[in-house]
Amino acid sequence: MTNKNYVFWFATGSQDLYGDECLANVASHSKIMVEQINQAGLLPFKLEWKPTLIDSVSIRRLFNEANEDDNCAGVITWMHTFSPAKSWIKGLQEYRKPLLHLHTQFNQEIPYDSIDMDFMNENQSAHGDREYGHIVSRMGIERKIIVGHWSDETVQKRIGSWMRTAIGIVESSHIRVLRIADNMRNVAVTEGDKVEAQIKFGWEIDAYPVNDIVEYVNAVSESDINLLVEEYYSRYDILLEGREEKEFRSHVAIQAGIELGFERFLKEKNYHAIVTHFDDLGGLKQLPGLAIQRLMEKGYGFGGEGDWKTAAMVRLMKVMTADIKDAKGSSFMEDYTYNLVPGKEGILQAHMLEVCPTVADGPIQVKVNPLSMGNRQDPARLVFTSKTGPAIATSLIDLGNRFRLIINDVDCKKVEKPMPKLPVATAFWTPMPNLQVGAEAWILAGGAHHTAFSYDLSAEQMGDWAAAMGIEAVYIDKDTNIRTLKNELLWNSLAYR
Repeated sequence: MTNKNYVFWFATGSQDLYGDECLANVASHSKIMVEQINQAGLLPFKLEWKPTLIDSVSIRRLFNEANEDDNCAGVITWMHTFSPAKSWIKGLQEYRKPLLHLHTQFNQEIPYDSIDMDFMNENQSAHGDREYGHIVSRMGIERKIIVGHWSDETVQKRIGSWMRTAIGIVESSHIRVLRIADNMRNVAVTEGDKVEAQIKFGWEIDAYPVNDIVEYVNAVSESDINLLVEEYYSRYDILLEGREEKEFRSHVAIQAGIELGFERFLKEKNYHAIVTHFDDLGGLKQLPGLAIQRLMEKGYGFGGEGDWKTAAMVRLMKVMTADIKDAKGSSFMEDYTYNLVPGKEGILQAHMLEVCPTVADGPIQVKVNPLSMGNRQDPARLVFTSKTGPAIATSLIDLGNRFRLIINDVDCKKVEKPMPKLPVATAFWTPMPNLQVGAEAWILAGGAHHTAFSYDLSAEQMGDWAAAMGIEAVYIDKDTNIRTLKNELLWNSLAYR
């Protein structure tokens, strides 16, 4: 999905005060750590060992080499011995990629019977990392700090988790969003400062007339359409629901043409996310439904009604979760309606058509049903219910003078009864800490009704991404209470203005 073989560099800090034997041990220990961490198989990307850094020249050279290496997605730093932090200033000033500070040491236990001053001098991360941490904080550089023994499974998993955030940070600057027409008229939350978004996140957001992409749709051959329709018929459950099969197939074929035409347009012009608007469909015969769902499944971002911020965030999630084993999926979502029965509270999530099938649990059906909006033919769509379990819902909003990322932990559940008359894909979740507090907190924070949603990412990962982008993050989780949140929002208004 990223088309890059990303690696992360492991850089160990030291100095030459304790002689060559000590430096040889430092290098040997670092190599062992990198080899064994890689062998453990808990990281999504490979660690690459780098020679020990002992002075400002070597430090500066390494960071600049990292900047120039397209495959390097970040640097992990660790001070084995004491490393005078002024030596790190210039390199840190010039470094532009994600940074992790691993606060660890080679040995796990104090060697009580043999410890001497030579050992103490060689294994000084307890204060070497504090010296280094001080200068990074003084310089105001954003970094991730992970503390614990390098062999610990929890530590390695946290490093792996941060790696996915780092990929999101690096890839954010590559995201290009295709806007088909414009935003839905008079809607506030789908608007935003596209110039500032490019400055902050690196996103390029471009608008095209809808009929530019319609030309690509119309150019798709009948044979290509038929092949894709056969794929639909073999992969999904076909629900005719009283329609003639030939007529049903013709509606499905239109979505196949849209999928192929849209994808060719996106690839040719190098876009990674797309937005549509039901009020501006030009020569399209249907509102893109099944077609958009399939494009999201392939890794493209999407936002309804021109919501380019959510489209970019969905793409970001797709990139960050690429190749996760047994991934549960990420998607565009929209808050629709509540269940307010005591003890059964939750929010039914859906959209007119466009929910990504990666989040589906159980069979996926193809249906053709009327749609009141758009004034076009009845569109085909994929219908399913989502998986259960913990997930996050995020909303990136433009407050006029800054961006804010709202991150809500949610618990996805099954609805109590089937909804046979609702011809769209759905999810049902209860926001943390509960519906009452969660919804109030969301509204206080200014959250939108559209979200970028993922089962496979954590609030910590998305918050780390926001920190790297220099924007405000607001967490709504099991610990949220309204009084504290109001104070947090007030303080943030001062800190981020």
